[in-house]
Amino acid sequence: MTRRILFVVPAIGKKPGERYIATWKMEPLAIAVLAALTRAHGGWEAALADDRLELVPEAPDVDLVAIAVETYTAKRSYQLADRFRARGLPVVLGGYHPTLLPDEAALHADALVIGNAEAVWSRLLDDAARGCLAPRYEGGSGVLPVRPDRSIYAGKRYVPVGLEETGRGCPHHCDFCAIASYYGSHYHPRPVEDVIRDLHDSGRRLHFLVDDNLVANRRYLGELLGALRKEKFKWAGQGTLSMARDPELLAALRAAGCEFILIGFESLESENLRQMKKEVNLLPDERDQLVRHIHEAGLGIYATFVFGYDHDDEASVARTLDFARRHRFYTAAFNHLLPWPGTPLYQRLEAEGRLRYERWWLADDYRYGDFAFEPKRISAEKLSALCLEARRAFGRPGIFWQRAWAALRRGTPGLWYLFWAMNLNIGGEVTQKYAIPLGVNLDELPK
Repeated sequence: MTRRILFVVPAIGKKPGERYIATWKMEPLAIAVLAALTRAHGGWEAALADDRLELVPEAPDVDLVAIAVETYTAKRSYQLADRFRARGLPVVLGGYHPTLLPDEAALHADALVIGNAEAVWSRLLDDAARGCLAPRYEGGSGVLPVRPDRSIYAGKRYVPVGLEETGRGCPHHCDFCAIASYYGSHYHPRPVEDVIRDLHDSGRRLHFLVDDNLVANRRYLGELLGALRKEKFKWAGQGTLSMARDPELLAALRAAGCEFILIGFESLESENLRQMKKEVNLLPDERDQLVRHIHEAGLGIYATFVFGYDHDDEASVARTLDFARRHRFYTAAFNHLLPWPGTPLYQRLEAEGRLRYERWWLADDYRYGDFAFEPKRISAEKLSALCLEARRAFGRPGIFWQRAWAALRRGTPGLWYLFWAMNLNIGGEVTQKYAIPLGVNLDELPK
């Protein structure tokens, strides 16, 4: 007897009457991994309902529902889970959020996957087939070599960039990072040959390597870049500014097809970097020179900054915007600091009595772009408005054209369209993203 499982990817929410954010419609890579595990187990058929793209069926004809939960989508995930369970369907929840807050997630599930699913998925499917799911399946933080089954994406229109996993985790201890908490500040690389096969099988021309820190393991990265150099892929990844001290590494990245690197600068304020335990970025005397090294190597930079630490004020945002303009980054994000559950940042703000919501991800009046805590030197409302204005200012025509010409000079001329596609989409969505309510039931919104 073949049983059926429905994988569900919840949306964050959206403003009534508006379409979902285009750049948030990325391939759900974790679901492709679960689909591969399900296929390898046998005896089950898998289907995918993506809440960001389509209506999730009210009462699907399946034997099990599996929902991938992120903190931003927790409220919507629980709404969907409660709806399915009310119709007698068993629901399993997994992902970073249930791993960090299992007692909360257990209120909305028949079973939880704690940690990575690879080691426990087959046992869970066997238990589901027998009708005796355990309350929790402890998968741990280890990573097994499983290649994703992208056939689960059939018929879905995602952003045309392939997501590829080369490893999980990061060796740093940043106090705001849920990934560091999840993996205990360890990095787990995947076999290089699996990565290369995934790239070929994805059917995409452009790829994003989703590791939080591609340069976490230099020996592994050397092997990966050596293999990529033999291919014709164009890709981007995430790294650190300190890698610019190694000109041979920068040259190897470019030769292997890298177009740009996402770098979390986080803050230009040294005291903020110390507070967040990101001393790796404490390079105030070298910062400008290292940025130039990366650009001179032919690599663009997707720069990300975060505001809300204790030494931020209005001048901090202005200095950061000036820094981003001066270097004409490929693109940049000026983000509001969020205290993710399970992180030292959340625990500190909770102990100091500065949280505006006990659980912002479930609060009815929380909106995307709001601060969930009170900053020290500036009001939450003022700092949120400054983050929004910095995003708008960075995309205004004069700065945009300077960045466009810089991107053309640095990168592959034939991929100049990528700069335009990314920045026009990101710029056009700046205002649309702000004030999105979490957990809005998309099925009930006006079309």
